[in-house]
Amino acid sequence: MPNAQFPISKTQLLLHLVPIIGFFPSLWTLYRGQGSREQLAISRLSITLALTWLLGYLLLATGAATSDFFPLRLFILNSFLTSGYFLVSVWLILRLMQGKSGRLPGVSNLAERVLGKYLS
Repeated sequence: MPNAQFPISKTQLLLHLVPIIGFFPSLWTLYRGQGSREQLAISRLSITLALTWLLGYLLLATGAATSDFFPLRLFILNSFLTSGYFLVSVWLILRLMQGKSGRLPGVSNLAERVLGKYLS
């Protein structure tokens, strides 16, 4: 869909990449199926990152709560996963502010294949 039909500001794109909070406007954008190609790609990436983080967070927290031997290590891994999610999101925001691509190798392709089928 052409950009002229769906004008999108850089601020709106940046909102989609805010950790955790950006999940909701991204989901809404994909649910409606309206937006520029860039906005849809950023929305898919944001949802993929958030769901990957949430799944990893829940698995590590459950493992730490039920493990007798490795709870501290699993909590540390959980904190690394969360920090990584926030750092990647901030890095993508900075790249968009510089006018560069908001794609992540591998993750963007996964988002296009999986979410492209169901939410576009």
